[in-house]
Amino acid sequence: MDWKRLVQFVLLGSSDLEQYAILLVRASLGLFFAISGANKLFVADRTQTMYETLVEAKVPVGFLSTLDCMALLVDMFVAILTTKLSAMPKGLSPLNRLDDFLYLPDVLYVLLFIWLVCSGPGRFSIDYWLLARRRTSMR
Repeated sequence: MDWKRLVQFVLLGSSDLEQYAILLVRASLGLFFAISGANKLFVADRTQTMYETLVEAKVPVGFLSTLDCMALLVDMFVAILTTKLSAMPKGLSPLNRLDDFLYLPDVLYVLLFIWLVCSGPGRFSIDYWLLARRRTSMR
């Protein structure tokens, strides 16, 4: 066993695996939002709950990875500002309030979307494939 390489991996990670991690995060988030959205659209009691939440919050009802992440980032910000912050317990110390805020899944999604917007969709994406084809055809 190469101990030096193992220690380096534990301390610094591996850029060789980064593309797989990006793919896993994109696929997992996409699957979560697809299932969640389908349930809100096609399961009657969830549709009603979603509608009531949007009305109460006064929100009007109405394959590009980076653009999709930006749109979902806005969606998560709106969810946090309109429903999550008001549901947090009152009277907490600033540190405990921050702890409760960072515990919200929506905050994790925001952080993941920011990371994906900054890192790009990765090698295993249609966007990457289209750009590579365009570069090849321009030569």
